[in-house]
Amino acid sequence: MKKYYLDLHLHSKYSRAVSRDMDLAHIEESAKKKGIDVVGTGDFTHPQWFDEIKKLKESGPGIYQLSENSPSSAKATEGRPVSFVLSGEISCIYNKNNRTRKIHLVVLPTSIPNTEKINTVLSWIGNVKSDGRPILGIDAKNLAEEIWKVDREAVIIPAHIWTPWFSLYGSASGFDSISECFEDLSNRIYALETGLSSDPEMNWRIPEIRSKILISNSDAHSAEKMGRELTVLETNEEFSLPLLSQVLREGYKSEKGKVSTVEFYPEEGKYHYDGHRNCKIVFSPQETAKAKGICPKCNRPLTVGVLNRVEKIAGANQSLVPEGATCAYAIPLKELIGQIENVGASSKSVQDVYNSIVSQMPEIDYLLESNESDLNRVGNEDITQAILAMRAGEVERTPGYDGEFGIIRVKIKPKEAQKSLF
Repeated sequence: MKKYYLDLHLHSKYSRAVSRDMDLAHIEESAKKKGIDVVGTGDFTHPQWFDEIKKLKESGPGIYQLSENSPSSAKATEGRPVSFVLSGEISCIYNKNNRTRKIHLVVLPTSIPNTEKINTVLSWIGNVKSDGRPILGIDAKNLAEEIWKVDREAVIIPAHIWTPWFSLYGSASGFDSISECFEDLSNRIYALETGLSSDPEMNWRIPEIRSKILISNSDAHSAEKMGRELTVLETNEEFSLPLLSQVLREGYKSEKGKVSTVEFYPEEGKYHYDGHRNCKIVFSPQETAKAKGICPKCNRPLTVGVLNRVEKIAGANQSLVPEGATCAYAIPLKELIGQIENVGASSKSVQDVYNSIVSQMPEIDYLLESNESDLNRVGNEDITQAILAMRAGEVERTPGYDGEFGIIRVKIKPKEAQKSLF
C-alpha cells in the first residue's frame, strides 16, 4: 500500500500572525522538505488568497498542483510531487443554549467552482475579507447546512476539538457532545481533529469519539511548523479528495484505505495542563480540583486545559482503541538537533544540520521510516540515538499550559559526552 502524508489545516499569509512567506510556492517547498504529499491551501475564504488558489492546475478529483510557470523556487521542484487540496478554517461565534459558543471548523471543498459558491454564501453571512480565518456569527450546524447546500460532498471537520477557547469540546465555550453542537447533522461529521494538546489515546476515552475517525494537522502559521502533526492515508489507490472523503466516512474499517496520525506528544501543546501563565502556575487536573479552580496567586479562575476537560467528559471511561486505529509520535527534527547541541531550535547551526539532512531525505521519512543504517548515513550517531529513543517513547515531558508550550526531551547522553554535530 502507498502511504500518503497529509497536512490539511494551515494558514496563508492573509491570516493574522502568520509568516509573510506562507504563499503557495513556499508551502510547496516546505512540504517537500517535510515529506508531506498532500497539503491544504488554507484560507480559501479570503478573496486575495482565493485569487492565487485559482491559478493552481487541477491534477485529479479535488486535488491541484502549482502550474509550471508559477514562481516556485528551484528547490521546490525537487523531491516527490506535492498535491494541494482546498481547505480553510472558519470561526463560528454565536449563542446557543444560553451560552456563547466559539467553534472552529476545517472545511475541504470539492473543487474551485464549488469553493467560489461557498465564498459567495459566506460573504452574505459576514466579513470574509479582513482575515484568512473569518469570524462569522452563525451556528456551526447552520454553517454546515449552508456549505452542504452548494457543495454536498464538502468535508467539514471540527478543528482542534479540545482547545479551551475555540473548539467543539473547549472548556471555555464548547459543548459536552457532538450532538449538542450539530444536532441532526452529527452523523455527517465523520472526522475530528485532535489538536496539538491532545492525542488519540486521550480522545478514545470518549465513547462518541470512538465512532468517528481522528485526524491531525499542523495548523501551521509558518512554513517551519508545517507537518508537526500529520494525517496518514495508506491505500492501494491514487490519492483523490473523493477517496479521502470515502475513507473518513467509512471509518477505520474502510476497505479503501487506512487512516492514522502522526502526533505531537500532547504535553508539548500549549493547553495540555491547567494554569495561569502570568502567575507561572501550572496544575494537573487533580491539583486544580484541590484549588477549586482558582489561581492561588491572583485568585482568578485558572485556564482549564485539555486533559482536565477530557477527564470531565470521559468520567470513569478508559481509553479503548477502535479496531484498526493507530498513531505514531514524532518530535520535530529541529527540536531534536537543538536538544543535542543545547541551542535553540531556530539557531543557524541547527538550520544548517537540518538542511543537510532534508536535502537527502524528507523529515518525516527520517524521523519515522528510516532504518538505523540510513539514519547514520544521512545524519550521525547522536541524532540516530535521539530518534530511536523518540520512537521508543523514551522522553521526558513538561506539560504546556495557558498558552505556554510544553517541553519534550528525549532521554539521551549529556552533551559533554558527545561530539559536536557542527
